[in-house]
Amino acid sequence: MFQNKKLLSAFVIFLSFFLIWYLFIKKSDYTINFKAKAATRTIFQGIQDWSKEQSKTANLNYKTLEKENFNFIKQELITGNNSYIYSWNMNTINDSITQVSVDINEKNASIYNRLTAPFFNTKFKQEQLKKIEDFRDGLNRHLKTHKVKIDGIGTTEETFVAYINLKSVTQEKAQTMIMNDGKITGFLHNNSIKITGKPYLEVVSWDENKEILAFNYCFPIDKNTKIIEDSIVKFKTIPALKGLTATYNGNYRTSDRAWFTLIDYAKNHNYKLNKKPLEHFFANPFNGGNELEWETKIIIPFAK
Repeated sequence: MFQNKKLLSAFVIFLSFFLIWYLFIKKSDYTINFKAKAATRTIFQGIQDWSKEQSKTANLNYKTLEKENFNFIKQELITGNNSYIYSWNMNTINDSITQVSVDINEKNASIYNRLTAPFFNTKFKQEQLKKIEDFRDGLNRHLKTHKVKIDGIGTTEETFVAYINLKSVTQEKAQTMIMNDGKITGFLHNNSIKITGKPYLEVVSWDENKEILAFNYCFPIDKNTKIIEDSIVKFKTIPALKGLTATYNGNYRTSDRAWFTLIDYAKNHNYKLNKKPLEHFFANPFNGGNELEWETKIIIPFAK
């Protein structure tokens, strides 16, 4: 009898502590988990893009409260009298799979949601499942528009180029190159300078938090070419590089998805990178065609 009372008392104490934790300390009212075949930064960028799209199509305004290491983002959504907090956590499982956990809190109904969501199909639970499912479906559609293959450690050859220096947000680097293509190709044509290979994008600086790139848009030319002074078009040698390489197939607008994949790969395999990617384009977007057949070779050099 005494032993049974001890067990009952221990169970009551455990249950009391559990209820205190579950109702008042636990970080979320409800957590939704799923896996994605994408780099953490691709998902991170996808969350931000999806949130912006939601503000346009569904009139939902997401406010970013906190961001950390490109694998965590905390947002607030206010609709009417309700306020929701979404905490997205992204953790790499292996070189191709990321685990996504979304902790969700409703400010004015937290205890009610914690008591009902695990056991009943409440309106709150239905709405949150639908919301995260919409995001996951959109992410999967995006992932079908391109392919990334890790090629491992590789090297590039020294290349003499004519180039122009450009600056843009990361997502608009391809559009920025296209807008300025005529400046450099026109200069080379007018000065009878022959292009000897496919163009490059050489990152000079990358502000990851502000998502701003400074980069050189380069065309290979003969190293014996007579240098012509110009205020826009310059000449240089891109040095030989050694680093992690990947092959990207898809529209050049989203080739940074290969950067993200390489960065995750480096983290998982203890490589230190100098985050200044070099892209070598092997298809001409002006010719159109199937974007999944457009090929880009990418290298991110090792840090010295």
